[in-house]
Amino acid sequence: MQNLITKYNVAGPRYTSYPTVPYWGDESFSYNRWLSTVRDSAILQKPISLYIHLPFCESLCTFCACNKRITKRHLVEQPYIKALLKELDLYTNIYGFKLTVKDIHLGGGTPTFFSPENLAKLLQGILERTFIAEDAAFSFEGHPNNTTYEHLKVLNDYHFNRVSYGIQDYNETVQKAINRIQSFDNVKYVTDTARKVGYTSVGHDLIYGLPFQTVDHILNTIDKTIELRPDRIAFYSYAHTPWIKGNGQRGFKDSDLPNAETKRLQYELGKKMLEDNGYQEIGMDHFALAQDELSIARQNKTLHRNFMGYTTQQTHHLIGLGVSSISDAWFGFAQNEKQLEDYYERLKENKIPVFRGHILTTKDLEIRQHILNLMTKFETDLSETNLNVKTLQQIHHNLQTFINDDLIEINNQKIKVYDKSKAFIRNICMAFDLRLLRKQPDTRLFSMTI
Repeated sequence: MQNLITKYNVAGPRYTSYPTVPYWGDESFSYNRWLSTVRDSAILQKPISLYIHLPFCESLCTFCACNKRITKRHLVEQPYIKALLKELDLYTNIYGFKLTVKDIHLGGGTPTFFSPENLAKLLQGILERTFIAEDAAFSFEGHPNNTTYEHLKVLNDYHFNRVSYGIQDYNETVQKAINRIQSFDNVKYVTDTARKVGYTSVGHDLIYGLPFQTVDHILNTIDKTIELRPDRIAFYSYAHTPWIKGNGQRGFKDSDLPNAETKRLQYELGKKMLEDNGYQEIGMDHFALAQDELSIARQNKTLHRNFMGYTTQQTHHLIGLGVSSISDAWFGFAQNEKQLEDYYERLKENKIPVFRGHILTTKDLEIRQHILNLMTKFETDLSETNLNVKTLQQIHHNLQTFINDDLIEINNQKIKVYDKSKAFIRNICMAFDLRLLRKQPDTRLFSMTI
């Protein structure tokens, strides 16, 4: 196995979209094309997902590569809420009818930077502008140090029933290096409180490969996590990308990071510990208890994946509100302005604040579906495609290395990824990524696959 890890541990996409972001922005995309794509999607009149990016944080975590604005000035909250609701109004105008929302996720940044009262204003504004599907499921990302009972109660009153807490690691040396110091007692309090309030799913996010982190640190963190028994666990690989402007990964040296072999051992032993304690592997980086909706959806092969990660909600249109948010109309993608000032300026012009995107070709849509199948079902059927013979031959050629290494099987055009091979799923998806294979971007744009 170690030889395969060495062979396949290369820079590669995480496939929250296809094509991946470095291949967006060709001549087919424009602001008007995006509006037209949204209108085309609106014809279906199906429920949508809503992602809302709340970028503010009071302090900088040096492991984080998300778009954020560091400030202790909470006066920024209300102007930002006003902007979010205006952006939703602009989308509603394009649709021409009141949207039905099936899924809302508050991400960041730190959503609980906002006061409970201001979160209520935001959500009240959203609910006034939309219909809520009967099977809707709302979730948010909580910081263990500042998520209060009032936050949890207000959000639960507005139909939120899922929360994920960023834990990362419990070791003090690691916490100091990443500037994310939080105690086990804080995590226990917000986990227990969420359940008392009525949340049906509590998740913990852990990271391996952090500076100064050892295998024992990982095992200790997972041991403490199991004590609290969260319904879901995201077990992420730390993506070290300090060259990306503004991501804040400057609190430690490259030499402080565990080497590739140690990092892989952290994952393998951590994964085994999770599985030994009743957690099932859902897909890339994600685990859940058997009775959790994600586990059930994986077994029923109804799992979906979008920019928010794995979800049980089968929507093909996601609207991203807020600075840097990405929208997905299935036939095209668009990302909002990354700088807060530019975001506000575009809204003043009564324009949806997108600055780049991609309109998918027929071939893009075909390949996108196969990659989505692999990410959510660990299988796909090449006979269910309109790809031309040359493209299919290229994909078969690219997959041959995985057949040779006994990682997948192909039977009558049906591709199946073995359970033991799930760690290599990003590499297997890369075999379908003809854009990536034709033109390799700067590898620093991607994290390592394993």
